[in-house]
Amino acid sequence: MSKQHNAVYLDGAGKPFRVGPIDTKSPGKGEVLIRNKAVAINPVDWKVQDTGFFIQSWPAILGEDLAGEIVDVGEGVTRFKTGQRVLAHSHFLWNKTLQHASFQDLALVPEISVVAIPDSMKFEDATVLPLAVSTAAAGLYQSKKETCLELDPPSTSPKKSGKTILVWGGSSSVGSAAIQLAVASGLDVATTCSKKNFPLVEKLGAKPFDYNSPSIVGDLVAELGKGSFAGGYDSIGTRDSSMQCAQVITQLGGGILTSTLAPPEDMPADVQGKSVFAVTIFYGDNAHAGKAVYEDFLPEALASGQFLTVPPAEVVGHGLEAIQDACKTQKAGVSGKKIVVTL
Repeated sequence: MSKQHNAVYLDGAGKPFRVGPIDTKSPGKGEVLIRNKAVAINPVDWKVQDTGFFIQSWPAILGEDLAGEIVDVGEGVTRFKTGQRVLAHSHFLWNKTLQHASFQDLALVPEISVVAIPDSMKFEDATVLPLAVSTAAAGLYQSKKETCLELDPPSTSPKKSGKTILVWGGSSSVGSAAIQLAVASGLDVATTCSKKNFPLVEKLGAKPFDYNSPSIVGDLVAELGKGSFAGGYDSIGTRDSSMQCAQVITQLGGGILTSTLAPPEDMPADVQGKSVFAVTIFYGDNAHAGKAVYEDFLPEALASGQFLTVPPAEVVGHGLEAIQDACKTQKAGVSGKKIVVTL
């Protein structure tokens, strides 16, 4: 194996990406080394590039979503072997080394956030899932002391719980994952999206509602009131989406709203709002959530076709040099798809 590989560097806030060499490190205890075949672009990537938010030292390497083949395993790794096809959630915002990020040819990833994928699954399809799944799971399965919903873990043979949940923004990558996980936990899901994305969310098992409808709040209250309301998940994270979710929750008697971004401080008193940080499902008191999803559920659910790789991948380029334009495409706005670069 070469002692170096190429990576995409960011030298400072507002700087363009550049491709250059980086030392290839062997995986440490509990880690695997993956040769990336596809990476996906998330809003956090261009936001960090623009603002430098989260970055403590330069240069930095970004990227969370990847799919590829394992080329080496570290001490104590038992679930994977070299040559295995996987998807993975890299921890660049958690770990301190540049090698723990996806925008490079080879990436170090903790075993706990890696999932084997079927031979029939394309790498570009698999890479749409990791960060979205982790972000959704952080809101759905962490403990209530973290002001999350603490649902029963997902199952490949779920039983109806009689509970209902609101997922705002069901056609987004996080929303799509939240729907599928909630359905696998036995809940009935009501979700919002544009009319053109109704078929997508219906395929995932949710009942869609047009977020542009003037009666959206009342329509959602009527639907969610048919069962025991478990809470809301705002996968959009804007002030408008959070406040509309809060209106629904208030009319249903109050409850918890988890969100991809911090909810407004002036939400109704009977709504407990909390933002989530995806990587927390793998550590500490909430590690049970990561295990329940990445180890106990996803491998079988992906193999059987129960869990779908949605929104669909839109491959916009090949090679590390294409990541800059891919981030620009994501920043310009996408709907019902995820931007992907193959490697």
